[in-house]
Amino acid sequence: MSTPAIQATDLRKVYRRYSRRRQFSTLKSALLSGSLMRDLKPDDSFEALKGVNFRVEKGRTLGVIGRNGSGKSTLLKLAAGIGKPSSGRIEVNGRVSALIELGAGFHPEISGRENVFINGLMLGLSRKEISRRFDDIVAFAELEPFIDAPVKTYSSGMYMRLGFSVATHVDPDILLVDEVLAVGDESFTHKCLSKFADFRRRGKTTLLVTHSLDLVERYCDEALWLDEGRVRAHGDPRRVIDEYRLDVARAEDAHHQQTPVPDTTDVVTAETTPDGPAPDEPQDLFKVPEGRWGSREVEITAVQLCRGDGTPAHVFPSGEPMMIRMTLASPREVTDFAIGIGLFDDHGTCCYGTNTHIEGGTPDTLNGVAQVDFLIERLDLVAGGYKLDVAVHRTDGVPYDYHRQLYTFRVSSGLADVGIYRPAHRWHLSGGVRMTGLS
Repeated sequence: MSTPAIQATDLRKVYRRYSRRRQFSTLKSALLSGSLMRDLKPDDSFEALKGVNFRVEKGRTLGVIGRNGSGKSTLLKLAAGIGKPSSGRIEVNGRVSALIELGAGFHPEISGRENVFINGLMLGLSRKEISRRFDDIVAFAELEPFIDAPVKTYSSGMYMRLGFSVATHVDPDILLVDEVLAVGDESFTHKCLSKFADFRRRGKTTLLVTHSLDLVERYCDEALWLDEGRVRAHGDPRRVIDEYRLDVARAEDAHHQQTPVPDTTDVVTAETTPDGPAPDEPQDLFKVPEGRWGSREVEITAVQLCRGDGTPAHVFPSGEPMMIRMTLASPREVTDFAIGIGLFDDHGTCCYGTNTHIEGGTPDTLNGVAQVDFLIERLDLVAGGYKLDVAVHRTDGVPYDYHRQLYTFRVSSGLADVGIYRPAHRWHLSGGVRMTGLS
């Protein structure tokens, strides 16, 4: 079996945590009181990596994903040799160049030119090799006018461009990158991605920590999902990302289910007049914040968001079914009523609205407790957060009970399309154009 570029075996890393204790005033008082050793003991320990195992073959690009605090950056630092494992081991075979923290390795008081030479020497190049590559490094970073200025005058984007340029132009066998592309502009990001592709063609190994799942899916040969210091999945990027997204959706569902339903008991109830809208009823529903109003002759006592099979949920994949289930209560018989819903995005833009009266429903009777299900067969919205209006009102619009944007849900998607509505569609290419992977 060939020697891997990177291999982790039962890799563990434990950090010690300290809390703020009573500070001793002098060393003498601490020694006399016997508190010195007690005050310097850690209160607790935190295991950032818990028995991580993986192997990256030479020439492969590995994307490391996971929530904040899952151990991604710790893993990269151990691979770079910045820290040592508490137990287990990580083997890295080849010359490593790491871009882990913005500005790491740069001295703020000296010029970009001097920092390039210092960093190059630290990465194993000679002064002659650095001089030969210097112009290319500066040109790639787009810093020609600023290269002789102290780096403390650089913006975060300039820091990142120079650091990335140095890290890639020293021609390492293994490149370690931790999320720093997030501060770059779009043009430079494309240059970085081209550099990743070039590394891949030349048989170099890249270990990339990122929150950009699209980047991992498009540019990585494999993905590693870390969760609370453990490997949850490793392998094909699309499969690993799908598992990760499903887990995130489940966690969001659990969070929403624990979040109490908005309390509307203190909302002032408007009185309905026989001849028209209640005096306190908003005249323009598109301009009012969340709230609740109406005569309460009929009440909406419960609202539940469900998947197509009736399972409660708060995160829905784009294009999948969604059901809005309402429980109504009417203490006496009502014969003039309509039931409505409205979908809004996070900015308050109405995505869709309808009610039973608009769609031709003629009310007969509503009495006691009733259940109303509104089934959306395909939730063709793009990824994002959305809010829901539900209402029961007279056919002339006067509300019995109107809930304005009191319920939230999220739409998830593996695509990065924009807007609100995602119509069912397909691409057809003909003539002299060819493209793979387009669905």
